[in-house]
Amino acid sequence: MSLLEIKNLKASVEDRQILRGVDLVVNPGEVHAIMGPNGSGKSTLAHVLSGKSGYEVDGGTVTLDGVDLLDLEPDERAAAGLFLAFQYPMEIPGVATMTFLRTAMNAQRKKRGEPELSTPEFMKRVREEAAKLSIDPEMLKRPVNVGFSGGEKKRNEVLQMSLLQPKLAVLDETDSGLDIDALKIAAEGVNRLRSPDRGMIVITHYQRLLDHIVPDIVHVFSRGRIVRTGGKELALELEARGYADYEQEAAA
Repeated sequence: MSLLEIKNLKASVEDRQILRGVDLVVNPGEVHAIMGPNGSGKSTLAHVLSGKSGYEVDGGTVTLDGVDLLDLEPDERAAAGLFLAFQYPMEIPGVATMTFLRTAMNAQRKKRGEPELSTPEFMKRVREEAAKLSIDPEMLKRPVNVGFSGGEKKRNEVLQMSLLQPKLAVLDETDSGLDIDALKIAAEGVNRLRSPDRGMIVITHYQRLLDHIVPDIVHVFSRGRIVRTGGKELALELEARGYADYEQEAAA
């Protein structure tokens, strides 16, 4: 059975239709890349999947592991196994990163009917995963993303993902604002989470991220829908030729 199935999804923001009939199937173990120009609807798709307020679904269906995703509240979608890594992670002054991580993990476990983690169990997991991502333990004592560099923010998100172990991870332009060293560390963390049971959607403008997170399938997004699908070589073609041909095709 497919992990994620999107059929004819249409969605609007402030009465302006952005998604105009998206069809997408992600199977367990697959990494899909979605590429396209600014304003094509890539990030809107991510926000609609996560249940962000202000995004109105006009039609279509979305199922995650057989569950109707659109019928769930955002926290229920997270508990069902959806994770969204933001393009620009939020700062949360006054909330220590460790407190945030423990609250998030235990909230999901509670939604699933699982027991909360004890403090020693939680600390052990965080230390192990943070070490893999070269995260300084002192960073975990600071307020969430406050004063973090771009690379630290993205590594913090990958840490969240590695602790929460989602069924489907959606990475919305996770390469934004990263230098090459930070990009490599973040990508290595994502690659460690590739699994036969987990699907990933990587949203990006640029080929450079896909040099490090190599996708199984690449989709071209234009004017609110997928206009072409191919293998990883399609990303190289887009890098060389750009999106102009696809924008004209979508407008036709």
